[in-house]
Amino acid sequence: MTDDQDAGGAWDVLADRSRREILTALAQSPSAVGELADRLPISRPAVSQHLKVLKEIGVVRDEERGTRRIYSVDELALIALRDQLDTFWGRTLSGFAAAVRDASDDELPSGGP
Repeated sequence: MTDDQDAGGAWDVLADRSRREILTALAQSPSAVGELADRLPISRPAVSQHLKVLKEIGVVRDEERGTRRIYSVDELALIALRDQLDTFWGRTLSGFAAAVRDASDDELPSGGP
């Protein structure tokens, strides 16, 4: 995944359970389509379609080995997604902390401490 790719699109793609299962399987070990289909409850053509989508958003890459294509996780792309998630949660928690501070300030007696 590159900086100019739509990050929201990556999250949309990863919302699909089968794609997440494929990504999890590839994180354990690089695999060919047939190997993934054997481990997952989806057909080989479905695995191929999901891999195509995952490759388009840049979280999966492939490499020719003889007559097979071996798919693996692009670790840098996952790091970028993790950074986005960390940023989101950091902002969310900061906003929550600010709301709690504001609420507790509103509850102080009018005479102040």
